[in-house]
Amino acid sequence: MQQFQVPQFINIEDKIIGPFTLKQFLYLLGAAAIAVLGWRFLYLPLFLLLALPFVIFLAVMALGKIDGRPFPIIFVNALNYFLKPRLYIWKKIYGEKKEKEVPLLQPSTESQLAQLGKINASKLSDLAWSLDIKDMKGKAERQ
Repeated sequence: MQQFQVPQFINIEDKIIGPFTLKQFLYLLGAAAIAVLGWRFLYLPLFLLLALPFVIFLAVMALGKIDGRPFPIIFVNALNYFLKPRLYIWKKIYGEKKEKEVPLLQPSTESQLAQLGKINASKLSDLAWSLDIKDMKGKAERQ
C-alpha cells in the first residue's frame, strides 16, 4: 500500500517577499507609492490631510491583526455589518408534518415595521405570557 504525505499548514499563506505575503507586500507597495507621490506633489499640510491617512490605512491593512485575524477580513466584515440590513422577523413555514417546521428569517419590509410600531405594552405582555406557556408545555412533553 502506498503512503502519501499529507500537506500541513494549508490555511497559512506563503511568505513570498521576505517576511510578507503577496497581499501584504502589495498593500505596503501601495502605501509607499501614495507616500512618495503625496510627498512629491503635495504641500506638507495637504500631504498630512490627504495622503497620510491612506498610507496609515494601507499599512494597517498589511500588518494589522485583531485577535489573530487579519485586518482586511475584520474590515470587510465591519463593512458588511454596517451596510446590510440587520432587522429580521421570525416567520415559520408550516409543512405537512409538525416536526418539519422550519424557521425562516427574512428581512423586514416597511409595512411590517409599521405593524411592529403599533404593538403596545399589553400586547407584548400577552405575547410573552403565551410564549412562556408554550415553553412550559414543550418541557413537560419532553420529560
